[in-house]
Amino acid sequence: MGVINYILSLGASVMMPIIFLILGLLLGMGIGKSLKSGLSVGVGFVGLSVITQLLTDNIGPAVTAMVKAYGLHLHTLDIGWPAASAVAFGTEVGAIIIPLGLVVNVIMLLTKTTKTLNIDLWNYWHFAFIGSIVSMATKSFAWGAFAAIVTYIITLVGADRSQKAVEKFYGDGLTGISLPQAFCVTYIPFAIAINWVIEKIPGLNKIDLDADKMQKRFGILGDPIFLGVIVGIIIGVLARYTVAKTLQLSIILAAVMVLIPRITGLFIEGLKPISERSQELIAKHLPGRSFNIGMSPALVIGHPVTLVCSLLLIPTILFLSVVIPGNEFLPLASLSGLIYIFPLVLPYTKGNVIRTFIVGLVAMIVGVLSATTLAGIFTSAVKVVQASLIPAGTTSVASVDFAASPLTWLVYQGTTHLSIVGPIIIAVVVIALMVFNRSKIVAEEKAVLAAEGK
Repeated sequence: MGVINYILSLGASVMMPIIFLILGLLLGMGIGKSLKSGLSVGVGFVGLSVITQLLTDNIGPAVTAMVKAYGLHLHTLDIGWPAASAVAFGTEVGAIIIPLGLVVNVIMLLTKTTKTLNIDLWNYWHFAFIGSIVSMATKSFAWGAFAAIVTYIITLVGADRSQKAVEKFYGDGLTGISLPQAFCVTYIPFAIAINWVIEKIPGLNKIDLDADKMQKRFGILGDPIFLGVIVGIIIGVLARYTVAKTLQLSIILAAVMVLIPRITGLFIEGLKPISERSQELIAKHLPGRSFNIGMSPALVIGHPVTLVCSLLLIPTILFLSVVIPGNEFLPLASLSGLIYIFPLVLPYTKGNVIRTFIVGLVAMIVGVLSATTLAGIFTSAVKVVQASLIPAGTTSVASVDFAASPLTWLVYQGTTHLSIVGPIIIAVVVIALMVFNRSKIVAEEKAVLAAEGK
């Protein structure tokens, strides 16, 4: 447990360069190229952390001002993902999640039930979180481990099935890269289902507005830097800021819109040599087979549509939260992290701004209800692991990431509230997904061999 905690305490900016250095050396890239790849990814994480903190520091006060100005108060307080990650790694399940996850990953690679090698170790906390709250609710380590494993498998399958769409939408820089982050994978079904529904709605199905078309149609106002200013003005007005504070927020959001895409380019720069070398070795030694390197969705959160939809979703869901029937969760501390809803949504909406925003809106409406339902176990878990995270006078807490994920809700409810029937249903569904994924992987390999005439 001490070793795991030490590794995680290094943070992604240190941990990922070390992982990439080791991976590059194992792939025979040499010390120089391996080190450069690792450092590029590390610098990218540092830059992203700085810009994200800038966003949080400025969106947070604006959200607080809106809450006070309009009297938006609900029973369950959002204390952000750091509390969720503390719960995740503060239990026995959390202590073993990395070695457990890697073992499951290797077994799935050997059985061809996945083709993703998930090296995004930091985001293993999502699997640890669901495992931790289930183990606390059931008072059983075994059921907690079961919940973590099935969530992990679902995530790997989702990452595999979305990889080609990710590569096609985001470009060649994502060749051989998948995004096995549980929070992101949750919203793939939302994107597919809502996209299908919109296709059936006359008029709405004709609106085709992506980042490029937005810039062409609206000219300079469609440029990311001006979109940041516009969204900043909207949020500033809603927060009843002074003109000076509104302009300051606008410039900061414009900076975020411009800088995040440039910083995430460093991830691609670091990943490309690793990806190309791994695909080269696989083609040479394992004809017909291919593997994906599982990486953080931080690689792609800089897309203009992701940033615009995330920022517009903040005031929208804030006001809707107080009128959604049955909801008791007011998203606050987690709002700057809404960008992580969209990385695996955009490939299915083709970057259409309207469709992407609708997916995000529906996802968050479902999400706040999920967080409301899980607030009881979330609060109990925080009290056990680190009670100081709960503000004085607060009796109920939750967070968007990962308590507002429908995947978390389904696995938790199925494992804890349906006796043995729930876990059996979950196990059958997960096995079916593995078999389905294997059939797809085998078919893809046969197609590659046929194309190569082997």
